[in-house]
Amino acid sequence: MFTAYATVTVLTIAANVWAATADFMKAGFVLANSAALGIPLSWLPPLGALKAAGAAGLLLGLLGVPFVGVSAAAGLVLFFTGAVVVHVRAQEYVKIAIPGGYLALAVASLILALAR
Repeated sequence: MFTAYATVTVLTIAANVWAATADFMKAGFVLANSAALGIPLSWLPPLGALKAAGAAGLLLGLLGVPFVGVSAAAGLVLFFTGAVVVHVRAQEYVKIAIPGGYLALAVASLILALAR
């Protein structure tokens, strides 16, 4: 069970570090997606910080602070649920699989952290 938890959590950490970095660097695809969703550019650093904080919390959970890991996974579930809602609200269904994938990783991390 620990192997599944560690594997999924490491994947979730890596995905969120990558996404946070793209937000902080204001990558072209991030700017295009933000424009399509009606998200102001001033929101990118805080959104990146939330993703980075979630990744850091998952790492702490993996390193032996289970409450922080569970809290971080729950926070990422809420964050990416909101991202899916924003895509639906903006009727941007073509790219909804991206936040959906992040949401699936966060849910899997949460379930495995709770089962541990």
